[in-house]
Amino acid sequence: MRWIHRDSVVTCDHDGRVENRPSRQWVTITGVPVLVDDDPEGRTIVACPNYGPTIKPCTTTLTVRVGYSDWIRVDGHKVVLSHLEGFTNGTPPGLVKHTVRDPRQQFLGSDR
Repeated sequence: MRWIHRDSVVTCDHDGRVENRPSRQWVTITGVPVLVDDDPEGRTIVACPNYGPTIKPCTTTLTVRVGYSDWIRVDGHKVVLSHLEGFTNGTPPGLVKHTVRDPRQQFLGSDR
């Protein structure tokens, strides 16, 4: 599992792109701030192609189900890892997830 940072590619199941916003700036990977717990939640999703008369596209990430390190913390917050998975607000409700498509770094990893 790789650490996730601001430039990592996180998408909804339909390939809409999550806008990453790190809350902590002082721990970086090649100058790019890492994400910590709560950073992937409540983030905007852009360009979700899943839309129609009765279909709501993904526009926001919801609570993360898995993907926070059990052992590594930054300023008391768990580091986000590449097995990140949570739901979005798109349809069908409770089925559409957001996940890491590409961590965009190969330097830092963790087994937990």
